Amino acid sequence: MSANAGQAYQDSLRKNLEHRLEVARNQGNQKLVEQLEKEATYLHLK
Repeated sequence: MSANAGQAYQDSLRKNLEHRLEVARNQGNQKLVEQLEKEATYLHLK
């Protein structure tokens, strides 16, 4: 995978995760928020 493709993939993951976090927060789903934050840390997106 080229560096640009790798960066695009990381950007896509980050954007998707941020959206999922926003939805979970708006729904008041704290458990999901915590899971998504752990996922972000694991994927080094945070």
